Amino acid sequence: MNALKTLAGAALALSIAIGGAQAQVLLWSTQARPVEETQKMRSEVLKAFDGEVDYQVAEDGPWLTRLQAELQAGSGTIGVLGGLHGDFSTVGADLVDLSGVDVGGVKLNEAYKKLGMLGTGEQKYLPWMQATFLMAANKQALQYLPAGTDLNTITYDQLIEWAKNIAEKTGSPKFGFPAGPKGLKHRFFEGFLYPSYTGSMVTKFRSAEAETAWNKFKELWQYTNPNSTSYAFMQEPLLTGEVWVAFDHVARLADAFNQKPDEFVAFPAPAGPAGRGYMPVIAGVAIPKTSPDMDKAKALVAYMLKPETQIATLKATNFFPVIDVKLPDDMPVSVKAFGPVIATMTGAPDALPALLPMGLGDLGGKFNQVYVDSFERIVLGGQDVRGVLDEQATALKALIDQSKAPCWAPDKPSEGACPVD
Repeated sequence: MNALKTLAGAALALSIAIGGAQAQVLLWSTQARPVEETQKMRSEVLKAFDGEVDYQVAEDGPWLTRLQAELQAGSGTIGVLGGLHGDFSTVGADLVDLSGVDVGGVKLNEAYKKLGMLGTGEQKYLPWMQATFLMAANKQALQYLPAGTDLNTITYDQLIEWAKNIAEKTGSPKFGFPAGPKGLKHRFFEGFLYPSYTGSMVTKFRSAEAETAWNKFKELWQYTNPNSTSYAFMQEPLLTGEVWVAFDHVARLADAFNQKPDEFVAFPAPAGPAGRGYMPVIAGVAIPKTSPDMDKAKALVAYMLKPETQIATLKATNFFPVIDVKLPDDMPVSVKAFGPVIATMTGAPDALPALLPMGLGDLGGKFNQVYVDSFERIVLGGQDVRGVLDEQATALKALIDQSKAPCWAPDKPSEGACPVD
């Protein structure tokens, strides 16, 4: 305990030493940590703010240590906080209500605003920037779309029928999925398939709706390129033509659009019976209660949401805007293609955001493995869906109980460890 107090005191002393040397708003962030991105934040994103900003970055641990030291002391130099949703989840009680901040009439994503309330009646943080996963298709595949299908509102049933049509008409399965060892397949099951069928990521893991979800994915797998078990980045098989329709993170699709801009279209993730589940990577801005100048801090928060600032942030970090904004013509092709699709998906009436797992500490990898193991046993191994879910739910519950992680969206907030029904 003494060691912790010493560390906290040292962090506070450092913050005072740094802050006292300059009359700036200190923006203390876990985001844009690569040196090039940090420099762009300072020289391009923040340069037009009416006042000076000291943009400083840190990994999650040091970021939280310094913040907690200032909160414990009752004063500090951090003006504004930048971080992911999970970064704010443990310090919500110490954040200022931002519901009265004037953002100049910009239209913020309502789902993200709600998440920024952290389950309270106050706006604990305002969304700042986002990344996510999307679908992509070779234009050759469009002729095989089921009648009446709109890519912007596509469902899982329509996707399965589409993949079947392509396979039957071309003689080979051309749906692609990042099922390789380094692919992000677990994020699809956690953030897309499960929420779309169950409205849950954890609580309904072994529900009847989850059983339906896995059986639907087994249907889709029949029309999936068998090389998918080796794919990590779907942009590569899209470029070679091995795959005509694919799911992946925007950063892992970008090269296909940038190298062959006329060959591909992007579209939202499919919807299921419970909604259009998708996994946003949401960063926000917040103000700690110990911020030394509330007026300047609130002005900086509002500045971060201006259309021109949002565009500059996209150029600096490859994270997309959280407001409705027209992108300029000098953006990369992938950005132009993905931006409107992200806006469509996240703003859809049936949009159902599923947050990155949080509160798991060093058990996050084991949490992901539960979904990977379920996929390998059910889809690749052909094992009984109900039997696998019952066994894997036991493993999932043990992890959640060990970490004591409360539920996160789309599951309802819980007192204590998130239940696995």
